[in-house]
Amino acid sequence: MTPKSRLHIPQPSARPGDAPDFSYLSLSEAGAVTRPDSNAPASKIENLASELVRVLDDDGTAQGEWAPDLTTEQLIEALRLMLLTRQFDARMQRAQRQGKISFYMQSLGEEAISIAQGMALESGDMMFPSYRNQGLFIIRGTSLVDLMCQCLSNTRDMCKGRQMPIMYHNKQANLFSVSGNLATQYPHAVGWAMASAIKGEEHIASAWVGDGSTAEADFHYALTFAAVYQAPVILNVVNNQWAISTFQGFAGGERRSFAARGLGLGIPGVRVDGNDLLAVYAVTQWAAKRARQGGGPTLIEHVTYRGGAHSTSDDPSRYRPKDEWEAFPLGDPVERLKQHLVNSGHWSDEQHAALQEELKEFVNEAWKEAVTYGTMTEGPQLDVRVMFDDVYAVMPWNLTEQRQWLLDSGGPEGPAEGKFPL
Repeated sequence: MTPKSRLHIPQPSARPGDAPDFSYLSLSEAGAVTRPDSNAPASKIENLASELVRVLDDDGTAQGEWAPDLTTEQLIEALRLMLLTRQFDARMQRAQRQGKISFYMQSLGEEAISIAQGMALESGDMMFPSYRNQGLFIIRGTSLVDLMCQCLSNTRDMCKGRQMPIMYHNKQANLFSVSGNLATQYPHAVGWAMASAIKGEEHIASAWVGDGSTAEADFHYALTFAAVYQAPVILNVVNNQWAISTFQGFAGGERRSFAARGLGLGIPGVRVDGNDLLAVYAVTQWAAKRARQGGGPTLIEHVTYRGGAHSTSDDPSRYRPKDEWEAFPLGDPVERLKQHLVNSGHWSDEQHAALQEELKEFVNEAWKEAVTYGTMTEGPQLDVRVMFDDVYAVMPWNLTEQRQWLLDSGGPEGPAEGKFPL
């Protein structure tokens, strides 16, 4: 019989009630992947898109050519920043459940990606983060109070109440505003990198999206521009296995790795263990050097796992096994770096516990200060006049009338009664 065409519907390897199954993941042994020269032609290093760069083995020992030259002090600081990010996430998650903020998204299980890349990139490099990159803001010195106030949309909100919670920005630290529009930061990053090259600067751009966002048109537009013009940019895909409630197969992850998406355009792809801080640092450092030397873009796929819900509006128990994160073969990034430091004799369980308590108190103190600037239910409140600012060089007449009506009828706190003029 002549075979008939059929429609394929991607299915995850496990659903609620099933045993977790990660047999679909292609994993390399730690230290098994060779490190090519940063100037190597893209056509000669296509193996990096299918293999998996790993440094830390299952016992926490660094292996292979990709092992970076990081001091003990740098590694302890990286561990501190990952723990701080996790404590911040936990506090904000509780705040949402308490009705203090409307919405939140954790980076649980993905902390090593932001912290390692923040360490590997220079302060003048422009970052275009996604909504699970809190660690980038923390490592670049954004105060926890400012991050909290943005989520609270209070009088100290950096976005003046105009953005959803977790849509942070920090212009002074070269951190572009987070956007809820999927993959829009990719064209922005490529454009910035092209401009940097045109001006003869040495700084590069780096952008992050999730695996689901690779199905967006902006992702492909950006890759084309980056390839054609050899833009000095790092394009990161955080493959955390789940995009909201759909697993990575719906974005095409069943066929080939996300790192391979750039191969057809001549963009080198590197697949890295996203829960291995040393490996992420080394691959980022390699890609950054390549970009600064005129080698153009690199697409990095970080293989990790979203430990928590997609957001506070999501219930992952409806679509995946409850114990799936515990069964993830690449483990917990915090625990893996901790083990590495313990094995080397530079850390202990007691030091780890003490640091956790210290950071918990630090986060709680920041929260106490943040709420003094207002919450969803308690003042002070943002001045209503700010909604008219920063939009037009010359405000249109109808908005001028609306602004004046607000002032006349209710003052800075808004109208007491009456119909709002259109």
